[in-house]
Amino acid sequence: MSTVTVIGSSSIDFVVQAKKRPEMGETLLGDDFATLPGGKGANQAVAASRLGAKVYMIGCIGNDYFGQQILNNFKKENVNVDHVKVLNDVSSGTAHITVVDEDNSIIVVQGANVFVTPEIVKEAIKVIQNSDMVLIQQEIPEETVEYVSEVCKKENIPLILNPAPARIVSEKVLSNATYLTPNEHEFSVLLKGLTREEAFNKFPNKLIITEGEKGVRYYNGQEEVVVPTFKVDVVDTTGAGDTFNAAFAVAISEGKGLEEALRFANRAASLSVTKLGAQSGMPYRIEVDRLLLEK
Repeated sequence: MSTVTVIGSSSIDFVVQAKKRPEMGETLLGDDFATLPGGKGANQAVAASRLGAKVYMIGCIGNDYFGQQILNNFKKENVNVDHVKVLNDVSSGTAHITVVDEDNSIIVVQGANVFVTPEIVKEAIKVIQNSDMVLIQQEIPEETVEYVSEVCKKENIPLILNPAPARIVSEKVLSNATYLTPNEHEFSVLLKGLTREEAFNKFPNKLIITEGEKGVRYYNGQEEVVVPTFKVDVVDTTGAGDTFNAAFAVAISEGKGLEEALRFANRAASLSVTKLGAQSGMPYRIEVDRLLLEK
């Protein structure tokens, strides 16, 4: 069993399903509502655990009702919470999600996730040192991402940077990360000024661009490779990217080659969109392995 440490955000998601998004000043009747655990870090931790890894979560929650829900969910999903800090006088993070026509739009309120600082990470340094893979996103402070990239580089621990939400990061972070996994929009922000070809030449076997239903694309040093996704009936795309990143982290940490790991990640992500909510659709290892064997 590989060990994956996730450093990132935890939240509660408020999910509304509707036939359309409201215009400015418009009030609509929604079709359904659900309150679900979420946050990019938490999503990736749960997905990695379901896929067979031993998972440690490093993050912050508020000392409130939602924080307790988040903590209880981690425990239910066998995610180690020794380094999930409970903060007083701070609200837990929330995400407000509208699902229309099988796609979503999201407003994130960071809350306690703002306090996932380098100091919080330093308290868990031994966990990082004993990890097979570290996975980080950008719903936490920029300086924390930079610090983690430096630690992983120094300790020779593989690091996946999932650069979501999109923002520019330093050349040091780009260099220190083992893998970069932007979607097409995030790529345009992360590597602004570079064409796809230029970026791939700069980061062969490192830059992995996810392209939704078209699959994922990377450059192996000789040619661009597209690893196709799998056709499914889509219910909700929330959490698909998080499932992909977690599955990729698990596969690479287990020693799978890059293309095989991406196929595994695509299969897991395709299953995640068949149910409502980020975590509720995240598959278990037995499901992914079984479907990968099917032609």
